[in-house]
Amino acid sequence: MPDAAAAEELLHRFTYHPPVTPERAVAHATARGACAGLAATIVDLCPAGRERALALTKLEETMFWANAAIARHQEDS
Repeated sequence: MPDAAAAEELLHRFTYHPPVTPERAVAHATARGACAGLAATIVDLCPAGRERALALTKLEETMFWANAAIARHQEDS
């Protein structure tokens, strides 16, 4: 059984954090849009194959972590 601090951290990490302000919603959309634009550029410039697939996967991860930072740390700004 996790201690209280660990349990609180797990709850924070695995709970949905909706944007609490319109600015946060815009931040999410901006991060997604920037990643989508770069994804389109990668597809345009890079031949299909493992390397392009990995680049797109890593970009998806980047988008996920950027949006997680925006969502999870709303009280920081």
